[in-house]
Amino acid sequence: MSYIPHSDEEVKEILEELGLSSLKELFSHIPKELFSENFNLGKPLSEEELRRFFSKTLEDIKVPIYFLGAGAYDRTIPSVIWQILNRGEFLTPYTPYQAEASQGTLQAIFEYQTIIAELTGMDVANASMYDGSSAAAEAVLMARAIKGRGDTVVLSKALNPLTRRVIKTYLSGYKDKIIEVEYSSEGTTSLEKLEEVLKSNEAHALVVQYPNFFGFVEPLREIGELSKRFEVPLVVVADPISLSVLEPPGKFGADIVVGEGQQLGVPLSFGGPYVGFFATRREYVRRMPGRLVGMGEDIEGKRAFTLVLQTREQHIRRERATSNICTNQNLMALANLLYVVLLGPQGLKEVARQSVSKAMYLKKKLLEKGFEEVFSGAHLWEFPLKHKNLEKIYKQLLKEGFVLGLPLGRLYEELKDATLIAVTEKRTKEEMDKLLALL
Repeated sequence: MSYIPHSDEEVKEILEELGLSSLKELFSHIPKELFSENFNLGKPLSEEELRRFFSKTLEDIKVPIYFLGAGAYDRTIPSVIWQILNRGEFLTPYTPYQAEASQGTLQAIFEYQTIIAELTGMDVANASMYDGSSAAAEAVLMARAIKGRGDTVVLSKALNPLTRRVIKTYLSGYKDKIIEVEYSSEGTTSLEKLEEVLKSNEAHALVVQYPNFFGFVEPLREIGELSKRFEVPLVVVADPISLSVLEPPGKFGADIVVGEGQQLGVPLSFGGPYVGFFATRREYVRRMPGRLVGMGEDIEGKRAFTLVLQTREQHIRRERATSNICTNQNLMALANLLYVVLLGPQGLKEVARQSVSKAMYLKKKLLEKGFEEVFSGAHLWEFPLKHKNLEKIYKQLLKEGFVLGLPLGRLYEELKDATLIAVTEKRTKEEMDKLLALL
């Protein structure tokens, strides 16, 4: 669709003021040979197609083709997002949360909180966290405070290993016992082993990922029922794109939902910056870390935004803080907001649908090439496959500019012959077919 900044009424008014009858007459002084129909430009291209066109034209720019996820994903990002974020009022303010100085920023954060609450199915979300893993660790500490008793944290072994590592680091000063529950042959948390652990331990937090690290959709309804039966606060680490097509964790009794927002408009960039989202139930809001922006009225009765909750700041006594986090990823959170607003509900679903469709195509073809399935469960756009010559294949494809997933042997000893493959909407059939031809 063309971008036309003026309405028909405005165009008509301008032309009348200039004494002209049409836009064609307005540009009649331009020589005909300079009109676009004489340029041989070819068919119109989308933003992503235009980027690819110039990368092919500039042969010195070699961009690897990623079939790699594991928590960070190569997705299409509308150019307008970073054009807006590079404006000075967003990019450079030192204290963008002061109500008297920046109502616009506070409104944007309020709207960001709203979209996170809607996606997760929770009552309230904060103004963002450092990243998904630290958000998960903060959620465990919050669950600890909610339960008020217990000495055990239960983590699914299908939770991202790096997130598990961050949680263990956060808990290193406590005397808590950490138990990791094995995954089943379906690639999801074993419900039998989870029930056994919860039955024999006084747990104050249960953490699962949805979809999990292997890309499989956890049986969240059953996990929620177990957490309720044993009165253990449930923390769900969720994928934000998947929440456009899956039932939200709030529907299954989650107490806290966190995750990584990088997929929502933040480019891959040497490990950061990332942005964590954090949502919870209304009754737990005073135990939530970080900041919360609220909407009210000023003394003149006009709509006004302000910080209504700060759990750790310069003006709050340290011993009263619920967390030592004292800032947020404001700029990245605004990128998340812009991404969701620009795509809208149907656009988010389309991103998810295309990713799943392309993943199914590539998986089917790889199975025909001698790869084998590792698990039997249902997944979205990420899945592990194994091959007896995986290491050799991985290295050869890398030389050709393809990154075929993450070798799982680095993180799971029992999966040394498997690689975790991710396919996003950005990958094309041409790229997948080239990869298959190389194999």
